[in-house]
Amino acid sequence: MVPIDEQSASPKAAPERDLTPEELIEAMEASLRDFKDGDILEGEVVKIDRDEVLLDIGYKSEGVIPSKELSIRHDVDPGEVVKVGDHVEALVLQKEDKEGRLILSKKRAQYERAWGRIEEVMQSGSTIKGPVIEVVKGGLILDIGLRGFLPASLVDLRRVRDLHPFVGTELECKIIELDRNRNNVVLSRRAFLEESQSEGRKKFLESLQKGERRKGTVSSIVNFGAFVDLGGVDGLVHVSELSWKHVDHPSEVVQVGQEVEIEVLDVDLERERVSLSLKATQEDPWKEFERKYAAGEIIEGQVTKLVPFGVDTPESVLTVGDQVRVKVIEVDVPRRRISLSMRQVGAAMPKPATEIEEEVAAPVAPAAPVAEVAEAPAPAPAAPEPEVEPVAPQEPSVEAAPAPAPAPAPEPAPAPVPAPEPVVAEPEPEAEPEEEISLEAILEDLKRREGRTE
Repeated sequence: MVPIDEQSASPKAAPERDLTPEELIEAMEASLRDFKDGDILEGEVVKIDRDEVLLDIGYKSEGVIPSKELSIRHDVDPGEVVKVGDHVEALVLQKEDKEGRLILSKKRAQYERAWGRIEEVMQSGSTIKGPVIEVVKGGLILDIGLRGFLPASLVDLRRVRDLHPFVGTELECKIIELDRNRNNVVLSRRAFLEESQSEGRKKFLESLQKGERRKGTVSSIVNFGAFVDLGGVDGLVHVSELSWKHVDHPSEVVQVGQEVEIEVLDVDLERERVSLSLKATQEDPWKEFERKYAAGEIIEGQVTKLVPFGVDTPESVLTVGDQVRVKVIEVDVPRRRISLSMRQVGAAMPKPATEIEEEVAAPVAPAAPVAEVAEAPAPAPAAPEPEVEPVAPQEPSVEAAPAPAPAPAPEPAPAPVPAPEPVVAEPEPEAEPEEEISLEAILEDLKRREGRTE
C-alpha cells in the first residue's frame, strides 16, 4: 500500500483577510436599504407600546410609528390595529429626527395606496365600499383607505335623523367629489340607491294616476309640509293640503312614522316629483254642513268672533264664547258662506230689546215686531213730559161732579196709554204694574190741582 500524504492531497485553504474599519462601514451601508422621505417601505412589527409601534425595515435601527399615524381612526389602541409579527407598509415621514430615529406613518401609506384606487373608481363611475367608523357633525366617516365623508342628506333616499345605528356597518357609495390637495373625498349612498332603483322608480311613477288614493307612511316633516313614503318614492303633502282647518305647522296634523291615506294631485315624471293631498280624502266641511242642516233649521253654536255690522254693535249683546241658538237662512257652498239669524229665533234672544243678525241674506216678514222694539229707545227721553199737561184741560168737567168721577176715567186713558208704551219698553217686565198706578196718580193730582185753582 502506498502511503498518501494528506497535506499534499488537500492543500490548506488560505485564511480570510479581516476587513478594515472603512471596508466594514462600506459593507454595512451596501446591505442597508436606500430610501428617502415620502417613500413607502414594508417591515415587520417587532414591538407595540402605548404611544408607538416599532417596525423593522432592515435599517440600522427600527422605524417608529407614532400611535396617531397608525390609523385614520381617532383615539385607537395600537394593539387593536397591529400585532407583533404583522407585515405592514409605512411611509417615511422623517429619515432621522432630532433623536436620530426613523419616523414612519402607516396611515399615510394607506392614503397613498387608496388615492390611486379612489381616482380610478371615480373615473369609471363605479362604487366603493367601506365601514362606517365615526359619526360627525353633518354626516358619517367611512374607512375607504382614507376618511371618506358621507353627508347625512345623502345617506338614504330620505333624510335620516339618527345616524348612530350605521356605525360599524359597511355601506356602498358613489364618489361625487374628490380633492387630493385638501385630502377631501365626498361620498353619496343616495346616488347609488337612486341609480339602482331608477328603473323601478320610473315604472312606479308612471303607475301613479291623478285622483287615485294610496296609503303611505310619513317619512319626514318640514315647515312647508310632510313627505310621505309611497313605497320607495316620497311624495310631498303641502301644508295647505294637510287639513281643511288652518294649520300653523304640519306636526299639528301628522307625525313621523304615521300611516296615512292620501290622494295623488300631480305627478312630474321629468323632475320625479309627486304632489299629494291629505285633506282631499276627508269630507269637505261645507258640504257636510249642507248635508246635515237645511235652510230654516234652528241650531246651536258658539260665538267665536265679533265684528261691527249694522247700527248697533254686537258687543252690547254678545261676547266671544257665548252659546246661542240661530236659524239657518242660507248655505252657499261655492262662496263658502252660511247666513244665520238670531232675530228669527225669539226664544234664543238674550235680551228682548237687542238683536243681532249674522249675515242675513234677505229681509224676513217676522222682522216687523222687532223693528218696533228697535225704535223704542228714541222716544224714551220724552216719556216724563206727558205727566198731566195734555189731560188737565179735559178733567175739570169730569171733577165737577164727584159721583161720575169714575166715568171720565176712560177719556184720559187713551191719552196716557200711547205715551207710557215707549217708556215701559225700558224697565222691561214692570211695564204693566206702572200703567195702573199712573192712572190713579193722575186722577189724584187732578183733584189736588182743582182744589188749588178754587
